[in-house]
Amino acid sequence: MQTAPHLSARTFVEPLRGKTYTLCEREVTSDTWYRTIRNCADKILGTAESPLELLGVIRRLSRQKHRLKLYRRPDQAHTREGELLRILGAVLAPYTTAVSSHLKTLPLRQRFDPVLAMTEEQYHLAMLEIELVNRLFRSEFQHTPVRLAFLPHCLRDLSATCQAVHHDLDYVCRSCSAHCGINAVSTLLRRKGIKPFIWMNANLHALFRKVRSEGTRVGVLGIACIPELLRGMRLCTRYHLPVVGIPLDANRCRRWWGEFHWNTVNMEALRRLVE
Repeated sequence: MQTAPHLSARTFVEPLRGKTYTLCEREVTSDTWYRTIRNCADKILGTAESPLELLGVIRRLSRQKHRLKLYRRPDQAHTREGELLRILGAVLAPYTTAVSSHLKTLPLRQRFDPVLAMTEEQYHLAMLEIELVNRLFRSEFQHTPVRLAFLPHCLRDLSATCQAVHHDLDYVCRSCSAHCGINAVSTLLRRKGIKPFIWMNANLHALFRKVRSEGTRVGVLGIACIPELLRGMRLCTRYHLPVVGIPLDANRCRRWWGEFHWNTVNMEALRRLVE
């Protein structure tokens, strides 16, 4: 078998394009987006009572889907909600330019789908929420005796026949391709003592209920497109599990495009999160 070198992943000569968001924007990596969201979080936290209080505000606001555009109006600029959305939109809009056109193409039956029908404002709030949750739970995650990671199968090498096998909770990577993102991520996580699984069949609700009922201390790391990652991180916090997550650089899987396209995740950001 071929083993991926440390921190390797497939590289691209032009930015990835997602169906709704693209963290790479005009670059071939998402490094700038990570600096942007960190700086944005620092600025907003400077006016908040605490990270937990701000997290509550973000989650409450993101559920008010049909009121978000109202908060962007000039007469709402003095409100906390209006100011928050203004700050986020000013720096994050370049990464979500495709959201509006995507929403216009959704058939009626999908316009109420909480994943497919996220608005641009909800994407901006989700980006900030992911950053805050990572800050809040990273230390606790690092000190849990059992740490699990759930990876998206859309990171696999599309030119190779995946040799992953089911083991324990779900499928695990067998390092069959040196160009596979799942291989690169799994290699890094195993070195850090984190058990990586390709999320295919595992019932996370049942797993987390079992973990909580048994009193087992488990930390969870997720990698997914922004809407799916957000849902997974909220599920973990509902079960009081320390969770951290890294978004895919774009949403490029079959659910969004009707077919799979090559995808990447920022390996340096992942390394910083788990080191």
